[in-house]
Amino acid sequence: MAPPRPEACLVLAHGAGAGMTHPFMAAVAEGLNARGIATLRFHFPSMEAGSKRPDRPPLAQATVRAAVDAARERLPKVPLFAGGKSFGGRMTSQAQAEAPLPDVAGLVFLAFPLHPAGKPSDERADHLTRISVPMLFLQGTRDALADMAHLRPVVAKLGERATLVVSEQADHAFHVRLRSGRTDAEILHEMLDRAAAWMRGVAAQAA
Repeated sequence: MAPPRPEACLVLAHGAGAGMTHPFMAAVAEGLNARGIATLRFHFPSMEAGSKRPDRPPLAQATVRAAVDAARERLPKVPLFAGGKSFGGRMTSQAQAEAPLPDVAGLVFLAFPLHPAGKPSDERADHLTRISVPMLFLQGTRDALADMAHLRPVVAKLGERATLVVSEQADHAFHVRLRSGRTDAEILHEMLDRAAAWMRGVAAQAA
C-alpha cells in the first residue's frame, strides 16, 4: 500500500499467530498510508501454507530479506525501513543482526517479544547489540511478552540507536481495558503518529 508520494516505506512482517491480512496489520498499513508512509506486507511461508507453527528463524529471515528486496524494486527512491509485529519484528531484527538488510535505514518493532509470556528476561535481546541502524520500539505497558523492568534497560543499553515509545495500559495486541479511559483506536492513532514522525526524522538524517 502506497500513497501518491510516499515519504518512506516500511516492510511490515506479521506476528506468529496472524497473517498480513489480520485487522491489526491492515489498520497499521492504512494508518501509515494516511500519514504518507508506504507499507509492504507479506506472509511468512508457514502462514501461506496454513500452518500454525512459525517458520524456523533461517527461513523467516530469508523471507524478510526477499520482502525488503521487493520493496526496494517497487520504490527504489523512497527511504526504506523494516520491522513488524511481535515475531515479525524479531525475525527482522535477527536478519539485520546477521547481515545488514540493504538500504534499510531503520527498524520498527510493534510489540517486540523480549521473552515468553510469564517468563520475564532479556534473553532475546542479545543480537540487538549487533544492529547499527536506528530502532524504534512501540510497546504497551501490559505486554506479557515484554516486561518493562527488562525492556527499559535493554533499550537504554542500545543508546542513541534505540527509541522506546510506551503506550500506557496497552497489552501485546495494543488493546486497552475499558476502565483505562482510553480506546484501542486512540492507542493506534498515537502509535502511528510517532512511528511516521520517527521514520521521517531518520530518513532526513540519512539523506
